[in-house]
This record gives sequence, structure tokens and C-alpha cells, in this order.
Amino acid sequence: MPIDAAKALAAEPRTGEITWDQKDVQLYHLGIGAGVPATDPDELRYTLESRLHVLPSFATVAGAGSPGVISSLSMPGVDVDLARVLHGGQALRIHRPIPVRGTATATGRIAAVYDKGKAAVLVMRTEVADADGPLWTNDAQIFVRGEGGWGGDRGPSARLEPPTGAPDRTVERHSREDQALLYRLSGDYNPLHADPEFAKVAGFERPILHGLCTYGMTLKAVVDTLLGGDVTRVRSYTTRFAGVVYPGETLRIRMWRQEAAVRVAVTSVERDDSPVLADTIVEHS
Repeated sequence: MPIDAAKALAAEPRTGEITWDQKDVQLYHLGIGAGVPATDPDELRYTLESRLHVLPSFATVAGAGSPGVISSLSMPGVDVDLARVLHGGQALRIHRPIPVRGTATATGRIAAVYDKGKAAVLVMRTEVADADGPLWTNDAQIFVRGEGGWGGDRGPSARLEPPTGAPDRTVERHSREDQALLYRLSGDYNPLHADPEFAKVAGFERPILHGLCTYGMTLKAVVDTLLGGDVTRVRSYTTRFAGVVYPGETLRIRMWRQEAAVRVAVTSVERDDSPVLADTIVEHS
């Protein structure tokens, strides 16, 4: 079996220095659709260096995502085919606002391995801190199709009760045909998002948008719509990737206000509201 759960969990964490600057932040923001309209003052805080604020989901790519999901798939105890890999979910906790430029230490390890029967789930945790202390903690849930069934722990369920009542706000955000090509320049070069032949081998009709691109687009919509554009109010952001997005599709983002939180559901407009993000919560101050 390509995944040895005990060996993966016992592996030494990978630690490395990461750096980022305003160009990395601007590129990430453009990759998730910021800058439309280009002269809108609310968009300039994502694109113009003199006004720049950092959307917290930038943490998923800072330092090119190092140690990174793809590199973690080659850790001891893990040897899998990328064509069988799907990003199942993401959880981000922000300890302090992310600076426009910085140098920090990123420590990555496999925090859990679950047996879902037809798939294995790896929880890859990255903790990042600079000289002033912790900055953020990222947990990526990675599904590896065909690698379950060894009798291991199934792990907790990520499913939540759906929000009730009509959403407080609904917005639509269009993705560009070249959105995945632009987003991948922030560090995720998985060919699933660019190479048509690789996408077909993986079971898709054409390359799909990165789940983390949809994740960033959604957080930006919540911040801009319900948090007054204040990126520093975000405390945590958790989602389950319920379906794919093809570049060029439109996201329908529904939001429900809760106490110190926003529940979110995201669907694809062009595919009859097919689910994209589910069990999504943005906790805020």
C-alpha cells in the first residue's frame, strides 16, 4: 500500500524559511479575481502597493505554499499518484494579521491519516511563525482515491447542518477562462489545472480551477460584502470542497450571518447550482 499511516505520522516535520513581498501578495489577489473594476477604490486595496492589505487566504500560497501540499505527498510513508489526489477541504486559523512582506519559519507535517474506505485522507498541517510569534496554521485535507480500506480510523465527519432560512446576502463572482493559469503562478503547478491530457487521465473533461482559488475568491466576497472590506477581522476560515469549478464559470456565493461568524455555500451558476464549497464558515471579530 502506497500509504503507511504509522510511518507518515511518525515522520519528522519539514521546516523551512519562507519569504514573501508585495508582488507575491498582488499576484495572489489577481489570481483570485481582484482588480475588477481596476480603478475601484475597494479593489485597489488588493492591487495597489500604497494601499495594500493582505487577504488571509494568502496564507495558503505564501512562500509558494512551502512546505506545500505537493511536497508533503512525498513524505515518508506516502507515495501516491497525483492523478488520484483531490483537495478535500481546508482549514485556516489566523493568529495575527499577515504583513505585506515577511520572513517566517514554516513547519509542515502529516497530522492525521484517515481510512474512508474507497479513499485515504491525509491532514497536512503547516504552522507558520515569524520573530514575533505564530502567524497562521493551515490544515489541508487531501483525498487519495483508491488508497483506503486498510481498517484505519475513519476520522471525524466534516458535514454540518445546513444553514436555515434565506441567505442574508447572495453575490456572483465570475472566473476567467485563464484563471487557473494565472493562479498557478502563486506556486501550485499541479498539471490538473493546466494540462488537458492530464485532466482527462484524472477523470475531468478539461483542466479544473484550483480549489484554493475558489476558496480565496469566496473569502474575498465575504470580506468585501459583510466585513466592511476589513481583512483583519477574519479569525478562521474552514471549507469542504464539494465539487469542481471549470475556469470561466460563475460562482454563486450565499452568506448567512451568525454570531461572530458567516456561514457560506458556493455553487456553480452554469451547472444548475452544482455544489462547489460546502460546510463553510468564516469566523470573525
